[in-house]
Amino acid sequence: MGVTVKKMIVWVGYFLLGLLLFVLLYFSADFILSRIPSTNSSMEYAKDGVKVYILSNGVHTDVVLPVRNDQIVWSDIFPYEATKGNDSIQNWVAIGWGDKGFYLHTPEWKDLKLKTALVAGLGIGETALHVTYYKQMFEGEYCRETRITPAQYKRLIDYVLQSLEKDSLGRAILISTDAQYNDDDAFYEAVGAYSLFFSCNTWTNNALKRANMPSGIWTVFDKGILRYYK
Repeated sequence: MGVTVKKMIVWVGYFLLGLLLFVLLYFSADFILSRIPSTNSSMEYAKDGVKVYILSNGVHTDVVLPVRNDQIVWSDIFPYEATKGNDSIQNWVAIGWGDKGFYLHTPEWKDLKLKTALVAGLGIGETALHVTYYKQMFEGEYCRETRITPAQYKRLIDYVLQSLEKDSLGRAILISTDAQYNDDDAFYEAVGAYSLFFSCNTWTNNALKRANMPSGIWTVFDKGILRYYK
């Protein structure tokens, strides 16, 4: 019995040591790789280009785009009628990607359940796009403005549209739910898998890389993105 207990203690020790090493490597990788600019990114700044924002809530990031310009009208893709408020007087649309269960069942951290966290972390759940309309945007610690060329904006558009799961007619698939965070948001089915190594912020960072905008090689945290937009 004593030998068995000792073996269990040793194995638990190995497990805890391995977990500690994993956590250290995970955060170290983000710290280093988020600070190395992507080889695809540029500081190309269009003074009279398309104004966009990078928005964070302190954890999760969205790209914020003009609702309409000559390249796309986002309300045609994500109808106002899908929101509770059905307010068509909106100028900006914030788009973020993430784990579907996290989005729908964890509006606040206090609502987080172990099952939701495990499904998201292991990459075995479904994903969703969270779309929120705004009348105005204001720069601040968690909201950064930049301007990009029409060509860069086209790449952002393509990235978002490619992240959508579409029905047989090529339309975005609304997730019918009462889990909206406010009167101006809605959720849509998305493609891809969320995991410890591909978070909501990795999706945003990849969107910026696709558009040749300032970004890091890899990040899972919002600060890995916001540091490029000061």
